[in-house]
Amino acid sequence: MLYYLFEFLQEYNFPGSRLMSYITFRSGAALLLSLFIALVFGRKIIDRLQLMQVGEIIRDLGLEGQMQKTGTPTMGGVIIIISILVPCLLVGDLSNIYMLLMIISTIWLGSLGFCDDYIKVAKHDKEGMKGKFKIIGQVGLGLIVGLTMYFSPDITQREVIPVESTENNVESVYISDSHDVKSTQTTIPFVKDNNFDYAYLTQWMGPYAQAGGWIVFVIVVIVVVAATSNGANLTDGLDGLCAGTSAIICVALAIMAYLGGNVIYSTYLNIMYIPQSSELVVFMSAFIGALIGFLWYNAYPAQVFMGDTGSLTIGGIIAVFAILIHKELLIPILCAIFFVEDLSVMLQVAYFKYTKKKYGQGRRIFKMTPLHHHYQKPGNSGIEALIQAPLRAIPESKIVTRFWIVGIFLAVITFVTLKIR
Repeated sequence: MLYYLFEFLQEYNFPGSRLMSYITFRSGAALLLSLFIALVFGRKIIDRLQLMQVGEIIRDLGLEGQMQKTGTPTMGGVIIIISILVPCLLVGDLSNIYMLLMIISTIWLGSLGFCDDYIKVAKHDKEGMKGKFKIIGQVGLGLIVGLTMYFSPDITQREVIPVESTENNVESVYISDSHDVKSTQTTIPFVKDNNFDYAYLTQWMGPYAQAGGWIVFVIVVIVVVAATSNGANLTDGLDGLCAGTSAIICVALAIMAYLGGNVIYSTYLNIMYIPQSSELVVFMSAFIGALIGFLWYNAYPAQVFMGDTGSLTIGGIIAVFAILIHKELLIPILCAIFFVEDLSVMLQVAYFKYTKKKYGQGRRIFKMTPLHHHYQKPGNSGIEALIQAPLRAIPESKIVTRFWIVGIFLAVITFVTLKIR
C-alpha cells in the first residue's frame, strides 16, 4: 500500500518519495517492520494462545527436559505469517507476479498447517491431519506454482551470452541478451555456465521436447515443495532449530535473488538473469525478519512453538522461492539439514519393517528419529540401534547451535559450488 502511495507522490516530486523505488530500501524496511511486528505483537499472540489453552501435546520419549515443555503454546507460526504478510502488503509491489506467488504460497501452506494444528489441539490428537491430505495440499501448491510459471508471460529469463575479448587475450566477458524468453533452464553446480534445461530430458519427443520439458519441470516443482515442506516440519523438534536453520537458508536465497534479479550483477557474474524477480528480495527480507523475531521467543527454553502452521509454511516458502529464482536443484545442498532429517525417518522406518519381517523383531539404525533426537539419547541406554554414538546425551541448546553452524557451512558450500566448474 505504501509502495503505491509513494509512487503516486513521485508525480508531485514529494521529498523522499523515490525511496520506495529502490529494492534495497524496501527490503530493509520490510525486514525491520517484520522484526518489529514479530517482537511486539508476537508477545500479545503468545499471551492470547495461553488464554485459549492452545498447548503442545507432548509424548514422553524419555528425553531430558521434554515433559517440562507440556502446555507451551503452539500454533506460533501465526506470528511468522502475520509478520511476513503485513510488510509485503505495505512495501511490496503487489502487481509483481513473483510477489503474488509468494503471498499465495504463504497463505496456502499456512492454512494447511493451521488446520493440522487445530485438529491436534481441538481433538487432542497428536497425529493431526492425515498425511494424505497434507500431500494433496502440497501437490496443489506445486501445480499452482509450476503451471503459473508456464502460462504467465511475466515469468521469463534472459540469456547471458559469453563473448571472447579481442584485447590482450583476456578471459571471456559476458553480455546479457535483450530478449526475454520462456525457458525450462535452471541452475546446477559444478558445470560450466551452471545451466541445465529440463527439455534435454525430453529430446526424444522431437517437436514437443519443450512442452515435455515443462511437464518434467512441474513434476520437479511438486516434489521439491513436498520434500522441503515436510523436511522443515520434521526439523521442528527442538527449540529454535527450524527457525534458526531456516533464517540462514533464507539469507543465502535472498543474496541469490538479488544478484539474479539485477542485470548488471548477473551479467558480470555470468549467472541466470530473471527479469522482475528482484521483488522477491523484499519478500525474503520480511521472511528473515519474521524468523528472527519469532526466534526471540522460540529460542531455548521456548515460550512458544511454531507448530505445523509455521513449519509447513517455512519449508514451502523456501521451496517456492528457490523454484522462482531457478535454484531448486541447489536445495539438496542448501537445505541438506531438512533432507537428512527426512532421510533419517525414512531409513529408520524401512529398516525397522525389514528386520521385523526377517527376524521377527524390528531393529533400528538410529537411537531415535528425526535425527536431532538421536543426539539427545545416550548410547547403550537400552535401545538397540546400529549407531550408538554419541555415548553421552548432548544438551538441546548445543545440538541446535551445532545445526546452525552446519547450516552456515552448507550455505557457503552452495555458493562455492557455483564457481567450481
